[in-house]
Amino acid sequence: MIRSRIIATGSYVPPKVLTNFDLEKMVDTSDEWITSRSGIRERRIVEKDVATSDLGTQAALRALEMAELSPEDLDFIITGTNSPDMFFPCTGCFIQAKIGATKAAAFDVSAGCTSFIHALSLADKFIKENPSHKVMVLGAEIMSKVTDWADRATCVLFGDGAGAVILVGEEGERGILSTHLHSDGSLWELLYMPGGGSANPSSRETVDKRLHYIKMAGNPLFKVAVRALADVSQEALKYNGLTSEDIDVMIPHQANTRIIEAAAKIINFPMEKVYLNIEKYGNTSSATIPIAMDEMQRGGKLKAGDLMLLCSFGTGVTWGSAVIRW
Repeated sequence: MIRSRIIATGSYVPPKVLTNFDLEKMVDTSDEWITSRSGIRERRIVEKDVATSDLGTQAALRALEMAELSPEDLDFIITGTNSPDMFFPCTGCFIQAKIGATKAAAFDVSAGCTSFIHALSLADKFIKENPSHKVMVLGAEIMSKVTDWADRATCVLFGDGAGAVILVGEEGERGILSTHLHSDGSLWELLYMPGGGSANPSSRETVDKRLHYIKMAGNPLFKVAVRALADVSQEALKYNGLTSEDIDVMIPHQANTRIIEAAAKIINFPMEKVYLNIEKYGNTSSATIPIAMDEMQRGGKLKAGDLMLLCSFGTGVTWGSAVIRW
């Protein structure tokens, strides 16, 4: 059987660190309040002149180096992002141009924080159609530029970063075993950015009303997120005839430690097998999972044959999962 196998990973986060103690000077909050409610201690923030494609480019180059491939070897670049450089052209085209991937077809996926898993699912289908394809999948975000730094409920949560993986077709048991995608558009008001689109075009009024920033209903979203992560994880395990005991590592979307702990408890998954780095980076939206994968790979924490469970939820609302044999 031909499977889509990840042969390389790469990630990049900006050098500037914003700690909880820095936020104490900006809004009415505290390190203890942020840490106890989210698990976040610091996050990375870009400088003013940096765009999402700049972060994605660095992650892409690091993945190419690991794979020992040239940019011209890529057939597709699929970028998950909710903070694109511009409405158009797509951020993937900017990344394509910056790395010189002249053969690749590039496009973006916008499915909230689940965008990386959506993009991974598309890559899997492209490779199964043509096993010779080499596909780069990215999650790249600059959430700091759509964060309201006067809103203490949301500004403590988000950070900037990018992660990338490269997939090829190979015979055998290693690779993506399955992906599972869901959405419920009736819950869109739990997390959204109202300004700038066709519903609320940019104007002096939308700027004055601060509509170009993230709006979130924290408590309702928390409950939906826990159930979504648990359900889609159980779906993936059942589909593959697995139990939580068979999984070597779970890499969840890094949004909130309490959400992850609650979901893991529902499916009887031990937290010692859950990879967490939220304390260092905060919520980087679609970039959280590929950044974590790259950290594990480069840290020697993954070995051939390991079973990995990915799971995420995000605005839309969307939720998804994937099972991968490394």
